[in-house]
Formats: sequence, structure tokens, C-alpha cells
Amino acid sequence: MIIYNVTVKVEPGSAESWVKWMKEEHIRDMMDTGLFSDYRLCRLMEQDEADGVTFVIQYHCDGIENYQSYVNEHAPKMRQKGLSKFGNKFAAFRTVMEAIN
Repeated sequence: MIIYNVTVKVEPGSAESWVKWMKEEHIRDMMDTGLFSDYRLCRLMEQDEADGVTFVIQYHCDGIENYQSYVNEHAPKMRQKGLSKFGNKFAAFRTVMEAIN
């Protein structure tokens, strides 16, 4: 299993609306690509939140091919939606992991 991990720091004043957008729109759009089998949205604990609230979103896919399809066919549009909605009120970085069970 491949895990597409997105860590996002959101300005404190925008965190609530960002979570609402994630739950009501963005995660649904990601899952509707048909390339991911599951997801998890988490808030990092024990963090200094003075400059932002940190969240982690993990999207699971069955193989690297599905992840590559997402990157090639959907990622630019998905990222642009977040930028259009929240501008510079967040910063994100992405990693890809392989689950070893």
C-alpha cells in the first residue's frame, strides 16, 4: 500500500473553515478520482499553534501506479483549488510512503 501524506499548517484564524472545506469538498474530490482506497484526516497534537494549526491528511492507494496517475492527471487542479480558496493562509508539504506490514 502507498500512502500519500500531506502535512498542512493553516493560519489559526482559517483553521476551522479549512477543516470544513476539507471534509465537505476536497477529500470528496480526492476520493472521487477513484485512485485512493481510504483516507485519514488528523490534527497534530502537542504543537505550538501560535503561528498555525498543523494537520496531516493521508490518502491510501493500492499501488504506486495509482499515485502516479493522481500526480499526472489530478494534482495540479487539486492544489490550485486550495490556493484559490485559501491563498497564503496555509503551507503544505507532501511525502509518499510505502506501508510495510
